Amino acid sequence: MAPQFSQGQLRVRPSSREEAVVASAREHFERTLVRVNGTLVGSVAALEHPRKSHEANYGEVFLRDNVPVMLYLLLQGRHEIVRNFLSVCLDLQSTKYQTRGVFPTSFVEENGQLLADYGQRSIGRITSVDASLWWPVICWLYVKRSQDVEFATSQRVQRGVQLLLDLVLHPTFEGTPVLFVPDCAFMIDRPMDVWGAPLEVEVLLYGCLRSCCNLMELAQASSMSRLLDQRLGLTRQWLHDLRSFLLKHYWVTSKTMQVLRRRPTEQYGDQQHENEFNVQPQVIPPWLQDWLENRGGYLIGNMRTGRPDFRFYSLGNSLACLFGLLTAPQQRALFRLVLHNRADLMAQMPMRICHPPMEDIEWRNKTGSDPKNWPWSYHNGGHWPSLLWFLGGAILLHEQQHPEADLLLMGQMKAMLEECYWSQLNQLPRQQWAEYFDGPTGTWVGQQARTYQTWTIVGFLLLHHLLRVKPQDVTLLDLDPERAPGLFRR
Repeated sequence: MAPQFSQGQLRVRPSSREEAVVASAREHFERTLVRVNGTLVGSVAALEHPRKSHEANYGEVFLRDNVPVMLYLLLQGRHEIVRNFLSVCLDLQSTKYQTRGVFPTSFVEENGQLLADYGQRSIGRITSVDASLWWPVICWLYVKRSQDVEFATSQRVQRGVQLLLDLVLHPTFEGTPVLFVPDCAFMIDRPMDVWGAPLEVEVLLYGCLRSCCNLMELAQASSMSRLLDQRLGLTRQWLHDLRSFLLKHYWVTSKTMQVLRRRPTEQYGDQQHENEFNVQPQVIPPWLQDWLENRGGYLIGNMRTGRPDFRFYSLGNSLACLFGLLTAPQQRALFRLVLHNRADLMAQMPMRICHPPMEDIEWRNKTGSDPKNWPWSYHNGGHWPSLLWFLGGAILLHEQQHPEADLLLMGQMKAMLEECYWSQLNQLPRQQWAEYFDGPTGTWVGQQARTYQTWTIVGFLLLHHLLRVKPQDVTLLDLDPERAPGLFRR
């Protein structure tokens, strides 16, 4: 486990170079933007990447990497670029039988032609499921911000939504409402024993289904399609079932863990099961007791028959707040957990992608001795500065929606967020906006980290915008259609 250090050791000083750092970051960001057929469509994954054939994809436009890019462009009022990006992704949506409805992991223009990667060129040849689930979310946020109802209700957008829903809502051998994926199918794109129903994919599925419903509701207002009504009803029911499932099986607190430890096992038959996944008490890790404290809570990484993954995944939990999957009291329980475990999750370079990392025999067996996922590195407990804005957005959105709730806790969270912001501002320029950081405290630049990584740069700019420029813009991240004035005329 990581060496512990006191809260006092985490304090950082403000920098007088804030304006210069922000200006430099904005210049780097503008250099990441690329054109397709002469039109700006998004950002490359990183600047100044090595020109080796097997590493050239850092010069491609990745859908997942462009999520913060598109949000930042929306906050700047550069809506046309976002629409272009969404349109190009629609043009590249797969029509092949096995992958029909899948959006590309990345694309690049070569010799006047668009080349898309659906996983056939990736390490391990795994399709990025998160890329497809992010597209409706970005589309809805674009429509909400730009008020471009015509684009949302267009035949090509609605057809793209239906193709994606056909893909994720089709019948399977499983009766649970989750989406099952292989290892390496999302941001964690190297073997990390996250196959099955990993938290990030399931929370993204929730955000995807909410956004699809919002887009279909806009189309429903201008048409009388019975098929659309049926699909909307089915998607709403799936959305409800998915949320109920995740809150029942993934949400843990000290109280729920005590109940889980005492549940019966080997239950067979049609009666109501108390332990549906036959989880033995011996699989509950000893570190969990102190991690949860008394009032903390979080969504675990995975639930599989007899094999729950109790690791903490930062992105999945942050998105659960932003997408409204967690209730307001649960969000505050999550904030308490982050505050309590600040030395683990924030350390010197906020924030850690997952905790704890796999080590020794577990690392060898479950990652295939992957040298990039060495303990405390990359996706195995590495620190990713691009993740901080997700948590920051969750904190600021919660504060805006619940201004009177637990003022002491929210004051502590805001103070921690402010210090994390200064920590990044002081370090990232010196570390050339590196992709990730290694070690228990996140002090060292990642062994294979790319420099001038786009989502590191734009993640910092997003957090700066929400903290310094226009805090009320955090409402852009809210998926609730009831808080989208002017779009729905009832």
